[in-house]
Amino acid sequence: MATKEKGSAGKGGAKGGKGEKGNSMLPASHKGEKLPVPAPRLRDYYVQTVRARLATQFGLSNPHEIPQLEKIVLNVGMGEAIKTPKVLDTVVDELAVISGQKPVRKKAKKSIANFGLRQGQEVGASVTLRGARMWEFLDRFVSTALPRVRDFRGLSTRSFDGRGNYSMGIKEQMIFPEINYDQVEQIHGMDITFVTTTTKDDQALALLRELGMPFRGDEKPVVVKH
Repeated sequence: MATKEKGSAGKGGAKGGKGEKGNSMLPASHKGEKLPVPAPRLRDYYVQTVRARLATQFGLSNPHEIPQLEKIVLNVGMGEAIKTPKVLDTVVDELAVISGQKPVRKKAKKSIANFGLRQGQEVGASVTLRGARMWEFLDRFVSTALPRVRDFRGLSTRSFDGRGNYSMGIKEQMIFPEINYDQVEQIHGMDITFVTTTTKDDQALALLRELGMPFRGDEKPVVVKH
């Protein structure tokens, strides 16, 4: 009898508990829940202000010629993952928090015996941001992350590739406020590439500068000859 009552109570309790827990986990409704998600602030600024400035600066009458940001690529290479695969799991989680998007794990294209590297082994992770997430990341990167870089004096203008794309390296993921310092197991850097629609470095520089990228003004971009 005791067993029956226990089972009955347990079943009823589990059912009731599940229902209560399920209700408590539901997000609270709010007045704006059915409204469309607002466009990123920086994208609006580009459309309303930057495009006209670039068109005037470079004499671009065709609106399709006006440079714009196409994508941002975040890439982390972890050589330690060769011996300690779990290290890459942490990197993937951190990259997801920083970008708001699920990273793709990168595998070695060939084996290197001297480094103990096997073809197909996971050695890094990357994220490619487009659309709203790209604009939101750039906004956070410029306004919040870069000012946290130690002894920051502006970005170099010499990191363009001659095709309108800009790449830079970061030494610590700690500059992103989304990362909890107390939960970091290992400090690592990352490479960030800003891909634009133009093939001219001077136009790409003007675009990124208008979007808030703090370049140093005392450097002249290196002209890459092909």
